Amino acid sequence: MSFLSQAEEAIPAEVHMISGCMDSQTSADVSNVDSFSLPDPAGKAGGALTSSLLKVLYADQQKPDADLSFQEVLAGVRSSLDGDYTQIPQLSSSRPLDVESPFEIVPPHATGTKRALLIGINYVGHSSGVLSGCHNDVLNMVEYLKDVHGFEDENITILMDDGNHTLPNYAEIMAAYRNLVEESQPGDAVFCHYSGHGGKLVDDDGDEADGYDETLVPLDYQTNGQIRDDDLFTILVGAMKKGVTLTW
Repeated sequence: MSFLSQAEEAIPAEVHMISGCMDSQTSADVSNVDSFSLPDPAGKAGGALTSSLLKVLYADQQKPDADLSFQEVLAGVRSSLDGDYTQIPQLSSSRPLDVESPFEIVPPHATGTKRALLIGINYVGHSSGVLSGCHNDVLNMVEYLKDVHGFEDENITILMDDGNHTLPNYAEIMAAYRNLVEESQPGDAVFCHYSGHGGKLVDDDGDEADGYDETLVPLDYQTNGQIRDDDLFTILVGAMKKGVTLTW
């Protein structure tokens, strides 16, 4: 079996992922998103990756005049962080990807429903590790998805610890990912976003070269633990149906 066939068997959907940094790094907050020409719907802070990504794709709440390629988007994001931040954002794909092809959250062949799941965790009420920009990231990204790509409120799910949305605890996050997979059908364009702490735990099944699993850190991590990358692969990335385009 060829490598491509193995990839298609393991990950039926076409998945593109932009991560905030390499596994060996941590991401960061931006104290004032106005420096990225972004709105601040719930305060001034924001995540470094989200702010730089939207600076490239939605500066001054405007779509760029010309379509950008995957390469141009990633280069623009890295350039906007260079010098002030140590993050080196990464691009991954479940299929061979021509990085000079247009960056498309909704490609032409995705004629089904546009679905989005966005998670923002500021860790409100925690004694340490409180963040200030994750809610802003979600609200700014929702505005971009609706304005530029035509996503509709009825197909956008938001988890935030802001008192107005479903809490982003372990059980709710896992349920939201499972529901997204169940609802998504071939031809759909799906967008996932996570702003919050990331972490790492000692690998428990021997599949990590560095000996650690990377994790998402839910609101209730102290009692219910972190969400391993292995779990995310099982319930989301590897479970998404063939014919779905997933951007994360």
